[in-house]
Amino acid sequence: MSETKKIALITGANKGIGFEIATKVGLSGALVYIGARNRERGIAAVEKLAKMGIDARHVLLDVTDVASVEAAFQTIADAHDHLDILVNNAGLIDPKDTVPSAIDLDVIRHTFETNFFGAVQVAKTMLPLLRKAPSGRIVNISSGLGSLALNEDPTWEFANTKLIAYNASKAALNMLTVQLAWELRNTNIKVNAANPNFTDTDLVPGVVGAQPIEDGAKTAIELALLPDDGPTGGFFENGERLPW
Repeated sequence: MSETKKIALITGANKGIGFEIATKVGLSGALVYIGARNRERGIAAVEKLAKMGIDARHVLLDVTDVASVEAAFQTIADAHDHLDILVNNAGLIDPKDTVPSAIDLDVIRHTFETNFFGAVQVAKTMLPLLRKAPSGRIVNISSGLGSLALNEDPTWEFANTKLIAYNASKAALNMLTVQLAWELRNTNIKVNAANPNFTDTDLVPGVVGAQPIEDGAKTAIELALLPDDGPTGGFFENGERLPW
């Protein structure tokens, strides 16, 4: 199928930051695939977007299930000859996450399955379609908590947030960003990581001081819609580079 509009896939896009990214990318004129592991919630999200005039479709996608990721690839490949934008947004914080001395290793494994292994699997699987795009974009939703430099800075406002599973999974996602950008440096695909910062989502529901979802999604939207002279292999928040 020949397409003039961009094709985007956002994982975990039925709510929160993912839904906001899908909204703004859709309003830019792209056809947006809402990756969601719950069919009913994914369809409900598509219906909300349709009311805004956005061309959106649901694709059943559980990033921890290889067969699900491969089926999602086939769904998109059957309808389009490329994929312009991939946003690895699906993520979690295990309520049992804590400091290294008290962590249950199963919590680390559970967290990495979604936050890191899932992102690697989706990026690897979707790459053949991204390579066919005129200007591919991969955006990994990371966190300042994944920055080694910020974690060791006692003056950082979140210095006391030491969740070894979550923080380490996002540090690993940052490494994926650096290495994938390097691997694709001679292509038209740009790979970057976005820090939403402390945002009012289901990850931290009702916590005082969290910023609105619109603010948390801003950087990822900018990176998803980067012009051809934009950066690659960076870690960003509101236009500023963050330390790895």
